[in-house]
Amino acid sequence: MGVFDKLFGGGKKVSKETAETRGEHLPDLKIPIDEKFTIYFKKNGGKFIYCEDFTEVLNALQNIISENNWQSKLFYTLDKRVNERFSTEKLAFTSNSNESDIFFTTCEHLVAHNGSILVCSNQIKERKLNELPANLIVFATTSQLVDSISEALKIIKKKYPHQIPDNITTLKHFELTQENKNDFLSYGSASKNVYLLLLEDY
Repeated sequence: MGVFDKLFGGGKKVSKETAETRGEHLPDLKIPIDEKFTIYFKKNGGKFIYCEDFTEVLNALQNIISENNWQSKLFYTLDKRVNERFSTEKLAFTSNSNESDIFFTTCEHLVAHNGSILVCSNQIKERKLNELPANLIVFATTSQLVDSISEALKIIKKKYPHQIPDNITTLKHFELTQENKNDFLSYGSASKNVYLLLLEDY
């Protein structure tokens, strides 16, 4: 099994057949939130690796770097948590977008109903999505899975009661279409090569 074939599902692996044989025109069934996210995220064109512990996260990151020949590349990040969490790895970080075509970040939430990644100024400052590099690596945990954007916004409001972060947006469409041109939460979006490192933390 290839490194990008690993699927997750609340501590159980979702079968590849289940995720890929539900047609894109099927209604939003009452399925587990993690399976729903899997289906829509893959439909959007994203690539992810489910990791049971942080050692697997580091191994998966090295596989991504190796497959893309990024060993000598700088990694652009605006999130100091990335620098801290991955400080033991031989990664060179930069806060200058002109020096890198790889953006490495965390996120606020993973939204199941459309397979999107919700970020805000904590991760991207005031940048628009189309101002970010074409290659994105996102580190997230299973506890960040929510069913809807409205649920994600409620959690953000509760988490940051004194100052709600701005520039809240979703990375949803990995190919620009007429549909996402009209999606205000994807304003400034563009086609991205997205890798999601998903750590089990339940």
